[in-house]
Amino acid sequence: MSKTEAPVTEERLRDADRSQNAILMAARDEFAEHGLGGARVDRIAERAGLNKRLIYYYFADKETLFQAVLEQAYRHIREKERELNLLGLQPAMALRRLVEFTWTYYLENPEFLTLLNSANLHRARHLQQSERARQLNSPLIATLGEVLERGRVDGSFRGGVDPLQLYVSIAGLSYFYLSNNYTLSAIFGRDLMTPKAHAERLSHMCDVILGYVLRS
Repeated sequence: MSKTEAPVTEERLRDADRSQNAILMAARDEFAEHGLGGARVDRIAERAGLNKRLIYYYFADKETLFQAVLEQAYRHIREKERELNLLGLQPAMALRRLVEFTWTYYLENPEFLTLLNSANLHRARHLQQSERARQLNSPLIATLGEVLERGRVDGSFRGGVDPLQLYVSIAGLSYFYLSNNYTLSAIFGRDLMTPKAHAERLSHMCDVILGYVLRS
C-alpha cells in the first residue's frame, strides 16, 4: 500500500464508524419511542441524517439493527459499571455504590428501560441470538461474586448469596419502580418522581440490599 492510500483508507474507516454510530444513536431513539414494531427505517435515516440505503448497507434489516442497538445499550451500561472500580472498594461500599449507580443510570437513561421493555415484548429473541450480549454481561456477575466473596471472607457478608440473583434484585428494585411510576403514583395518590421520593427510594433500596447480605 502506498503512503497516499493509507490515509484514505483510515479516513474511510473513520467515516464508516461515524455513520454506524449515527445510525445506532438514531435507531436507539426511534426504538425507544416507538418500539420494534412501530419503528420505521425511514425515520431512523432522517434522524441520523443519512441515506436509508446506507442503513441497509451496515445492517441487513430492522431486526438486525435492533439487536445492534441492544448490544450497544448493554455495552454502555457495563462500561460505566466498570468505571465504578468496585473491587477497589470495601465490600459494603461496593454494593452500595452499585445500587446507587443502577438507580441513577436508569433515571438518567430512560431509553434503556424502554428498549428492555421492547426486547421483552419479543421474548428477548434478539438477545438470545447475541453471543456479544452474553459476553458483555458475564463480567459484571463475576465481579459482584468477587465482592460478595471478599465480604464473606472479612466477615461483613453472610455466605451463600448468589450474585446473579442479587443483581436481578438490584436491577428489579429500580426497574419496577421507574417503569411503573405512573400507575403506582395514580394508585397510591403520591408523586413518586419528585426529588424527595427519589431520595427515599434510593435509601430504601440500599437498606434492602445491604440488609440482605450483611452478617447480623
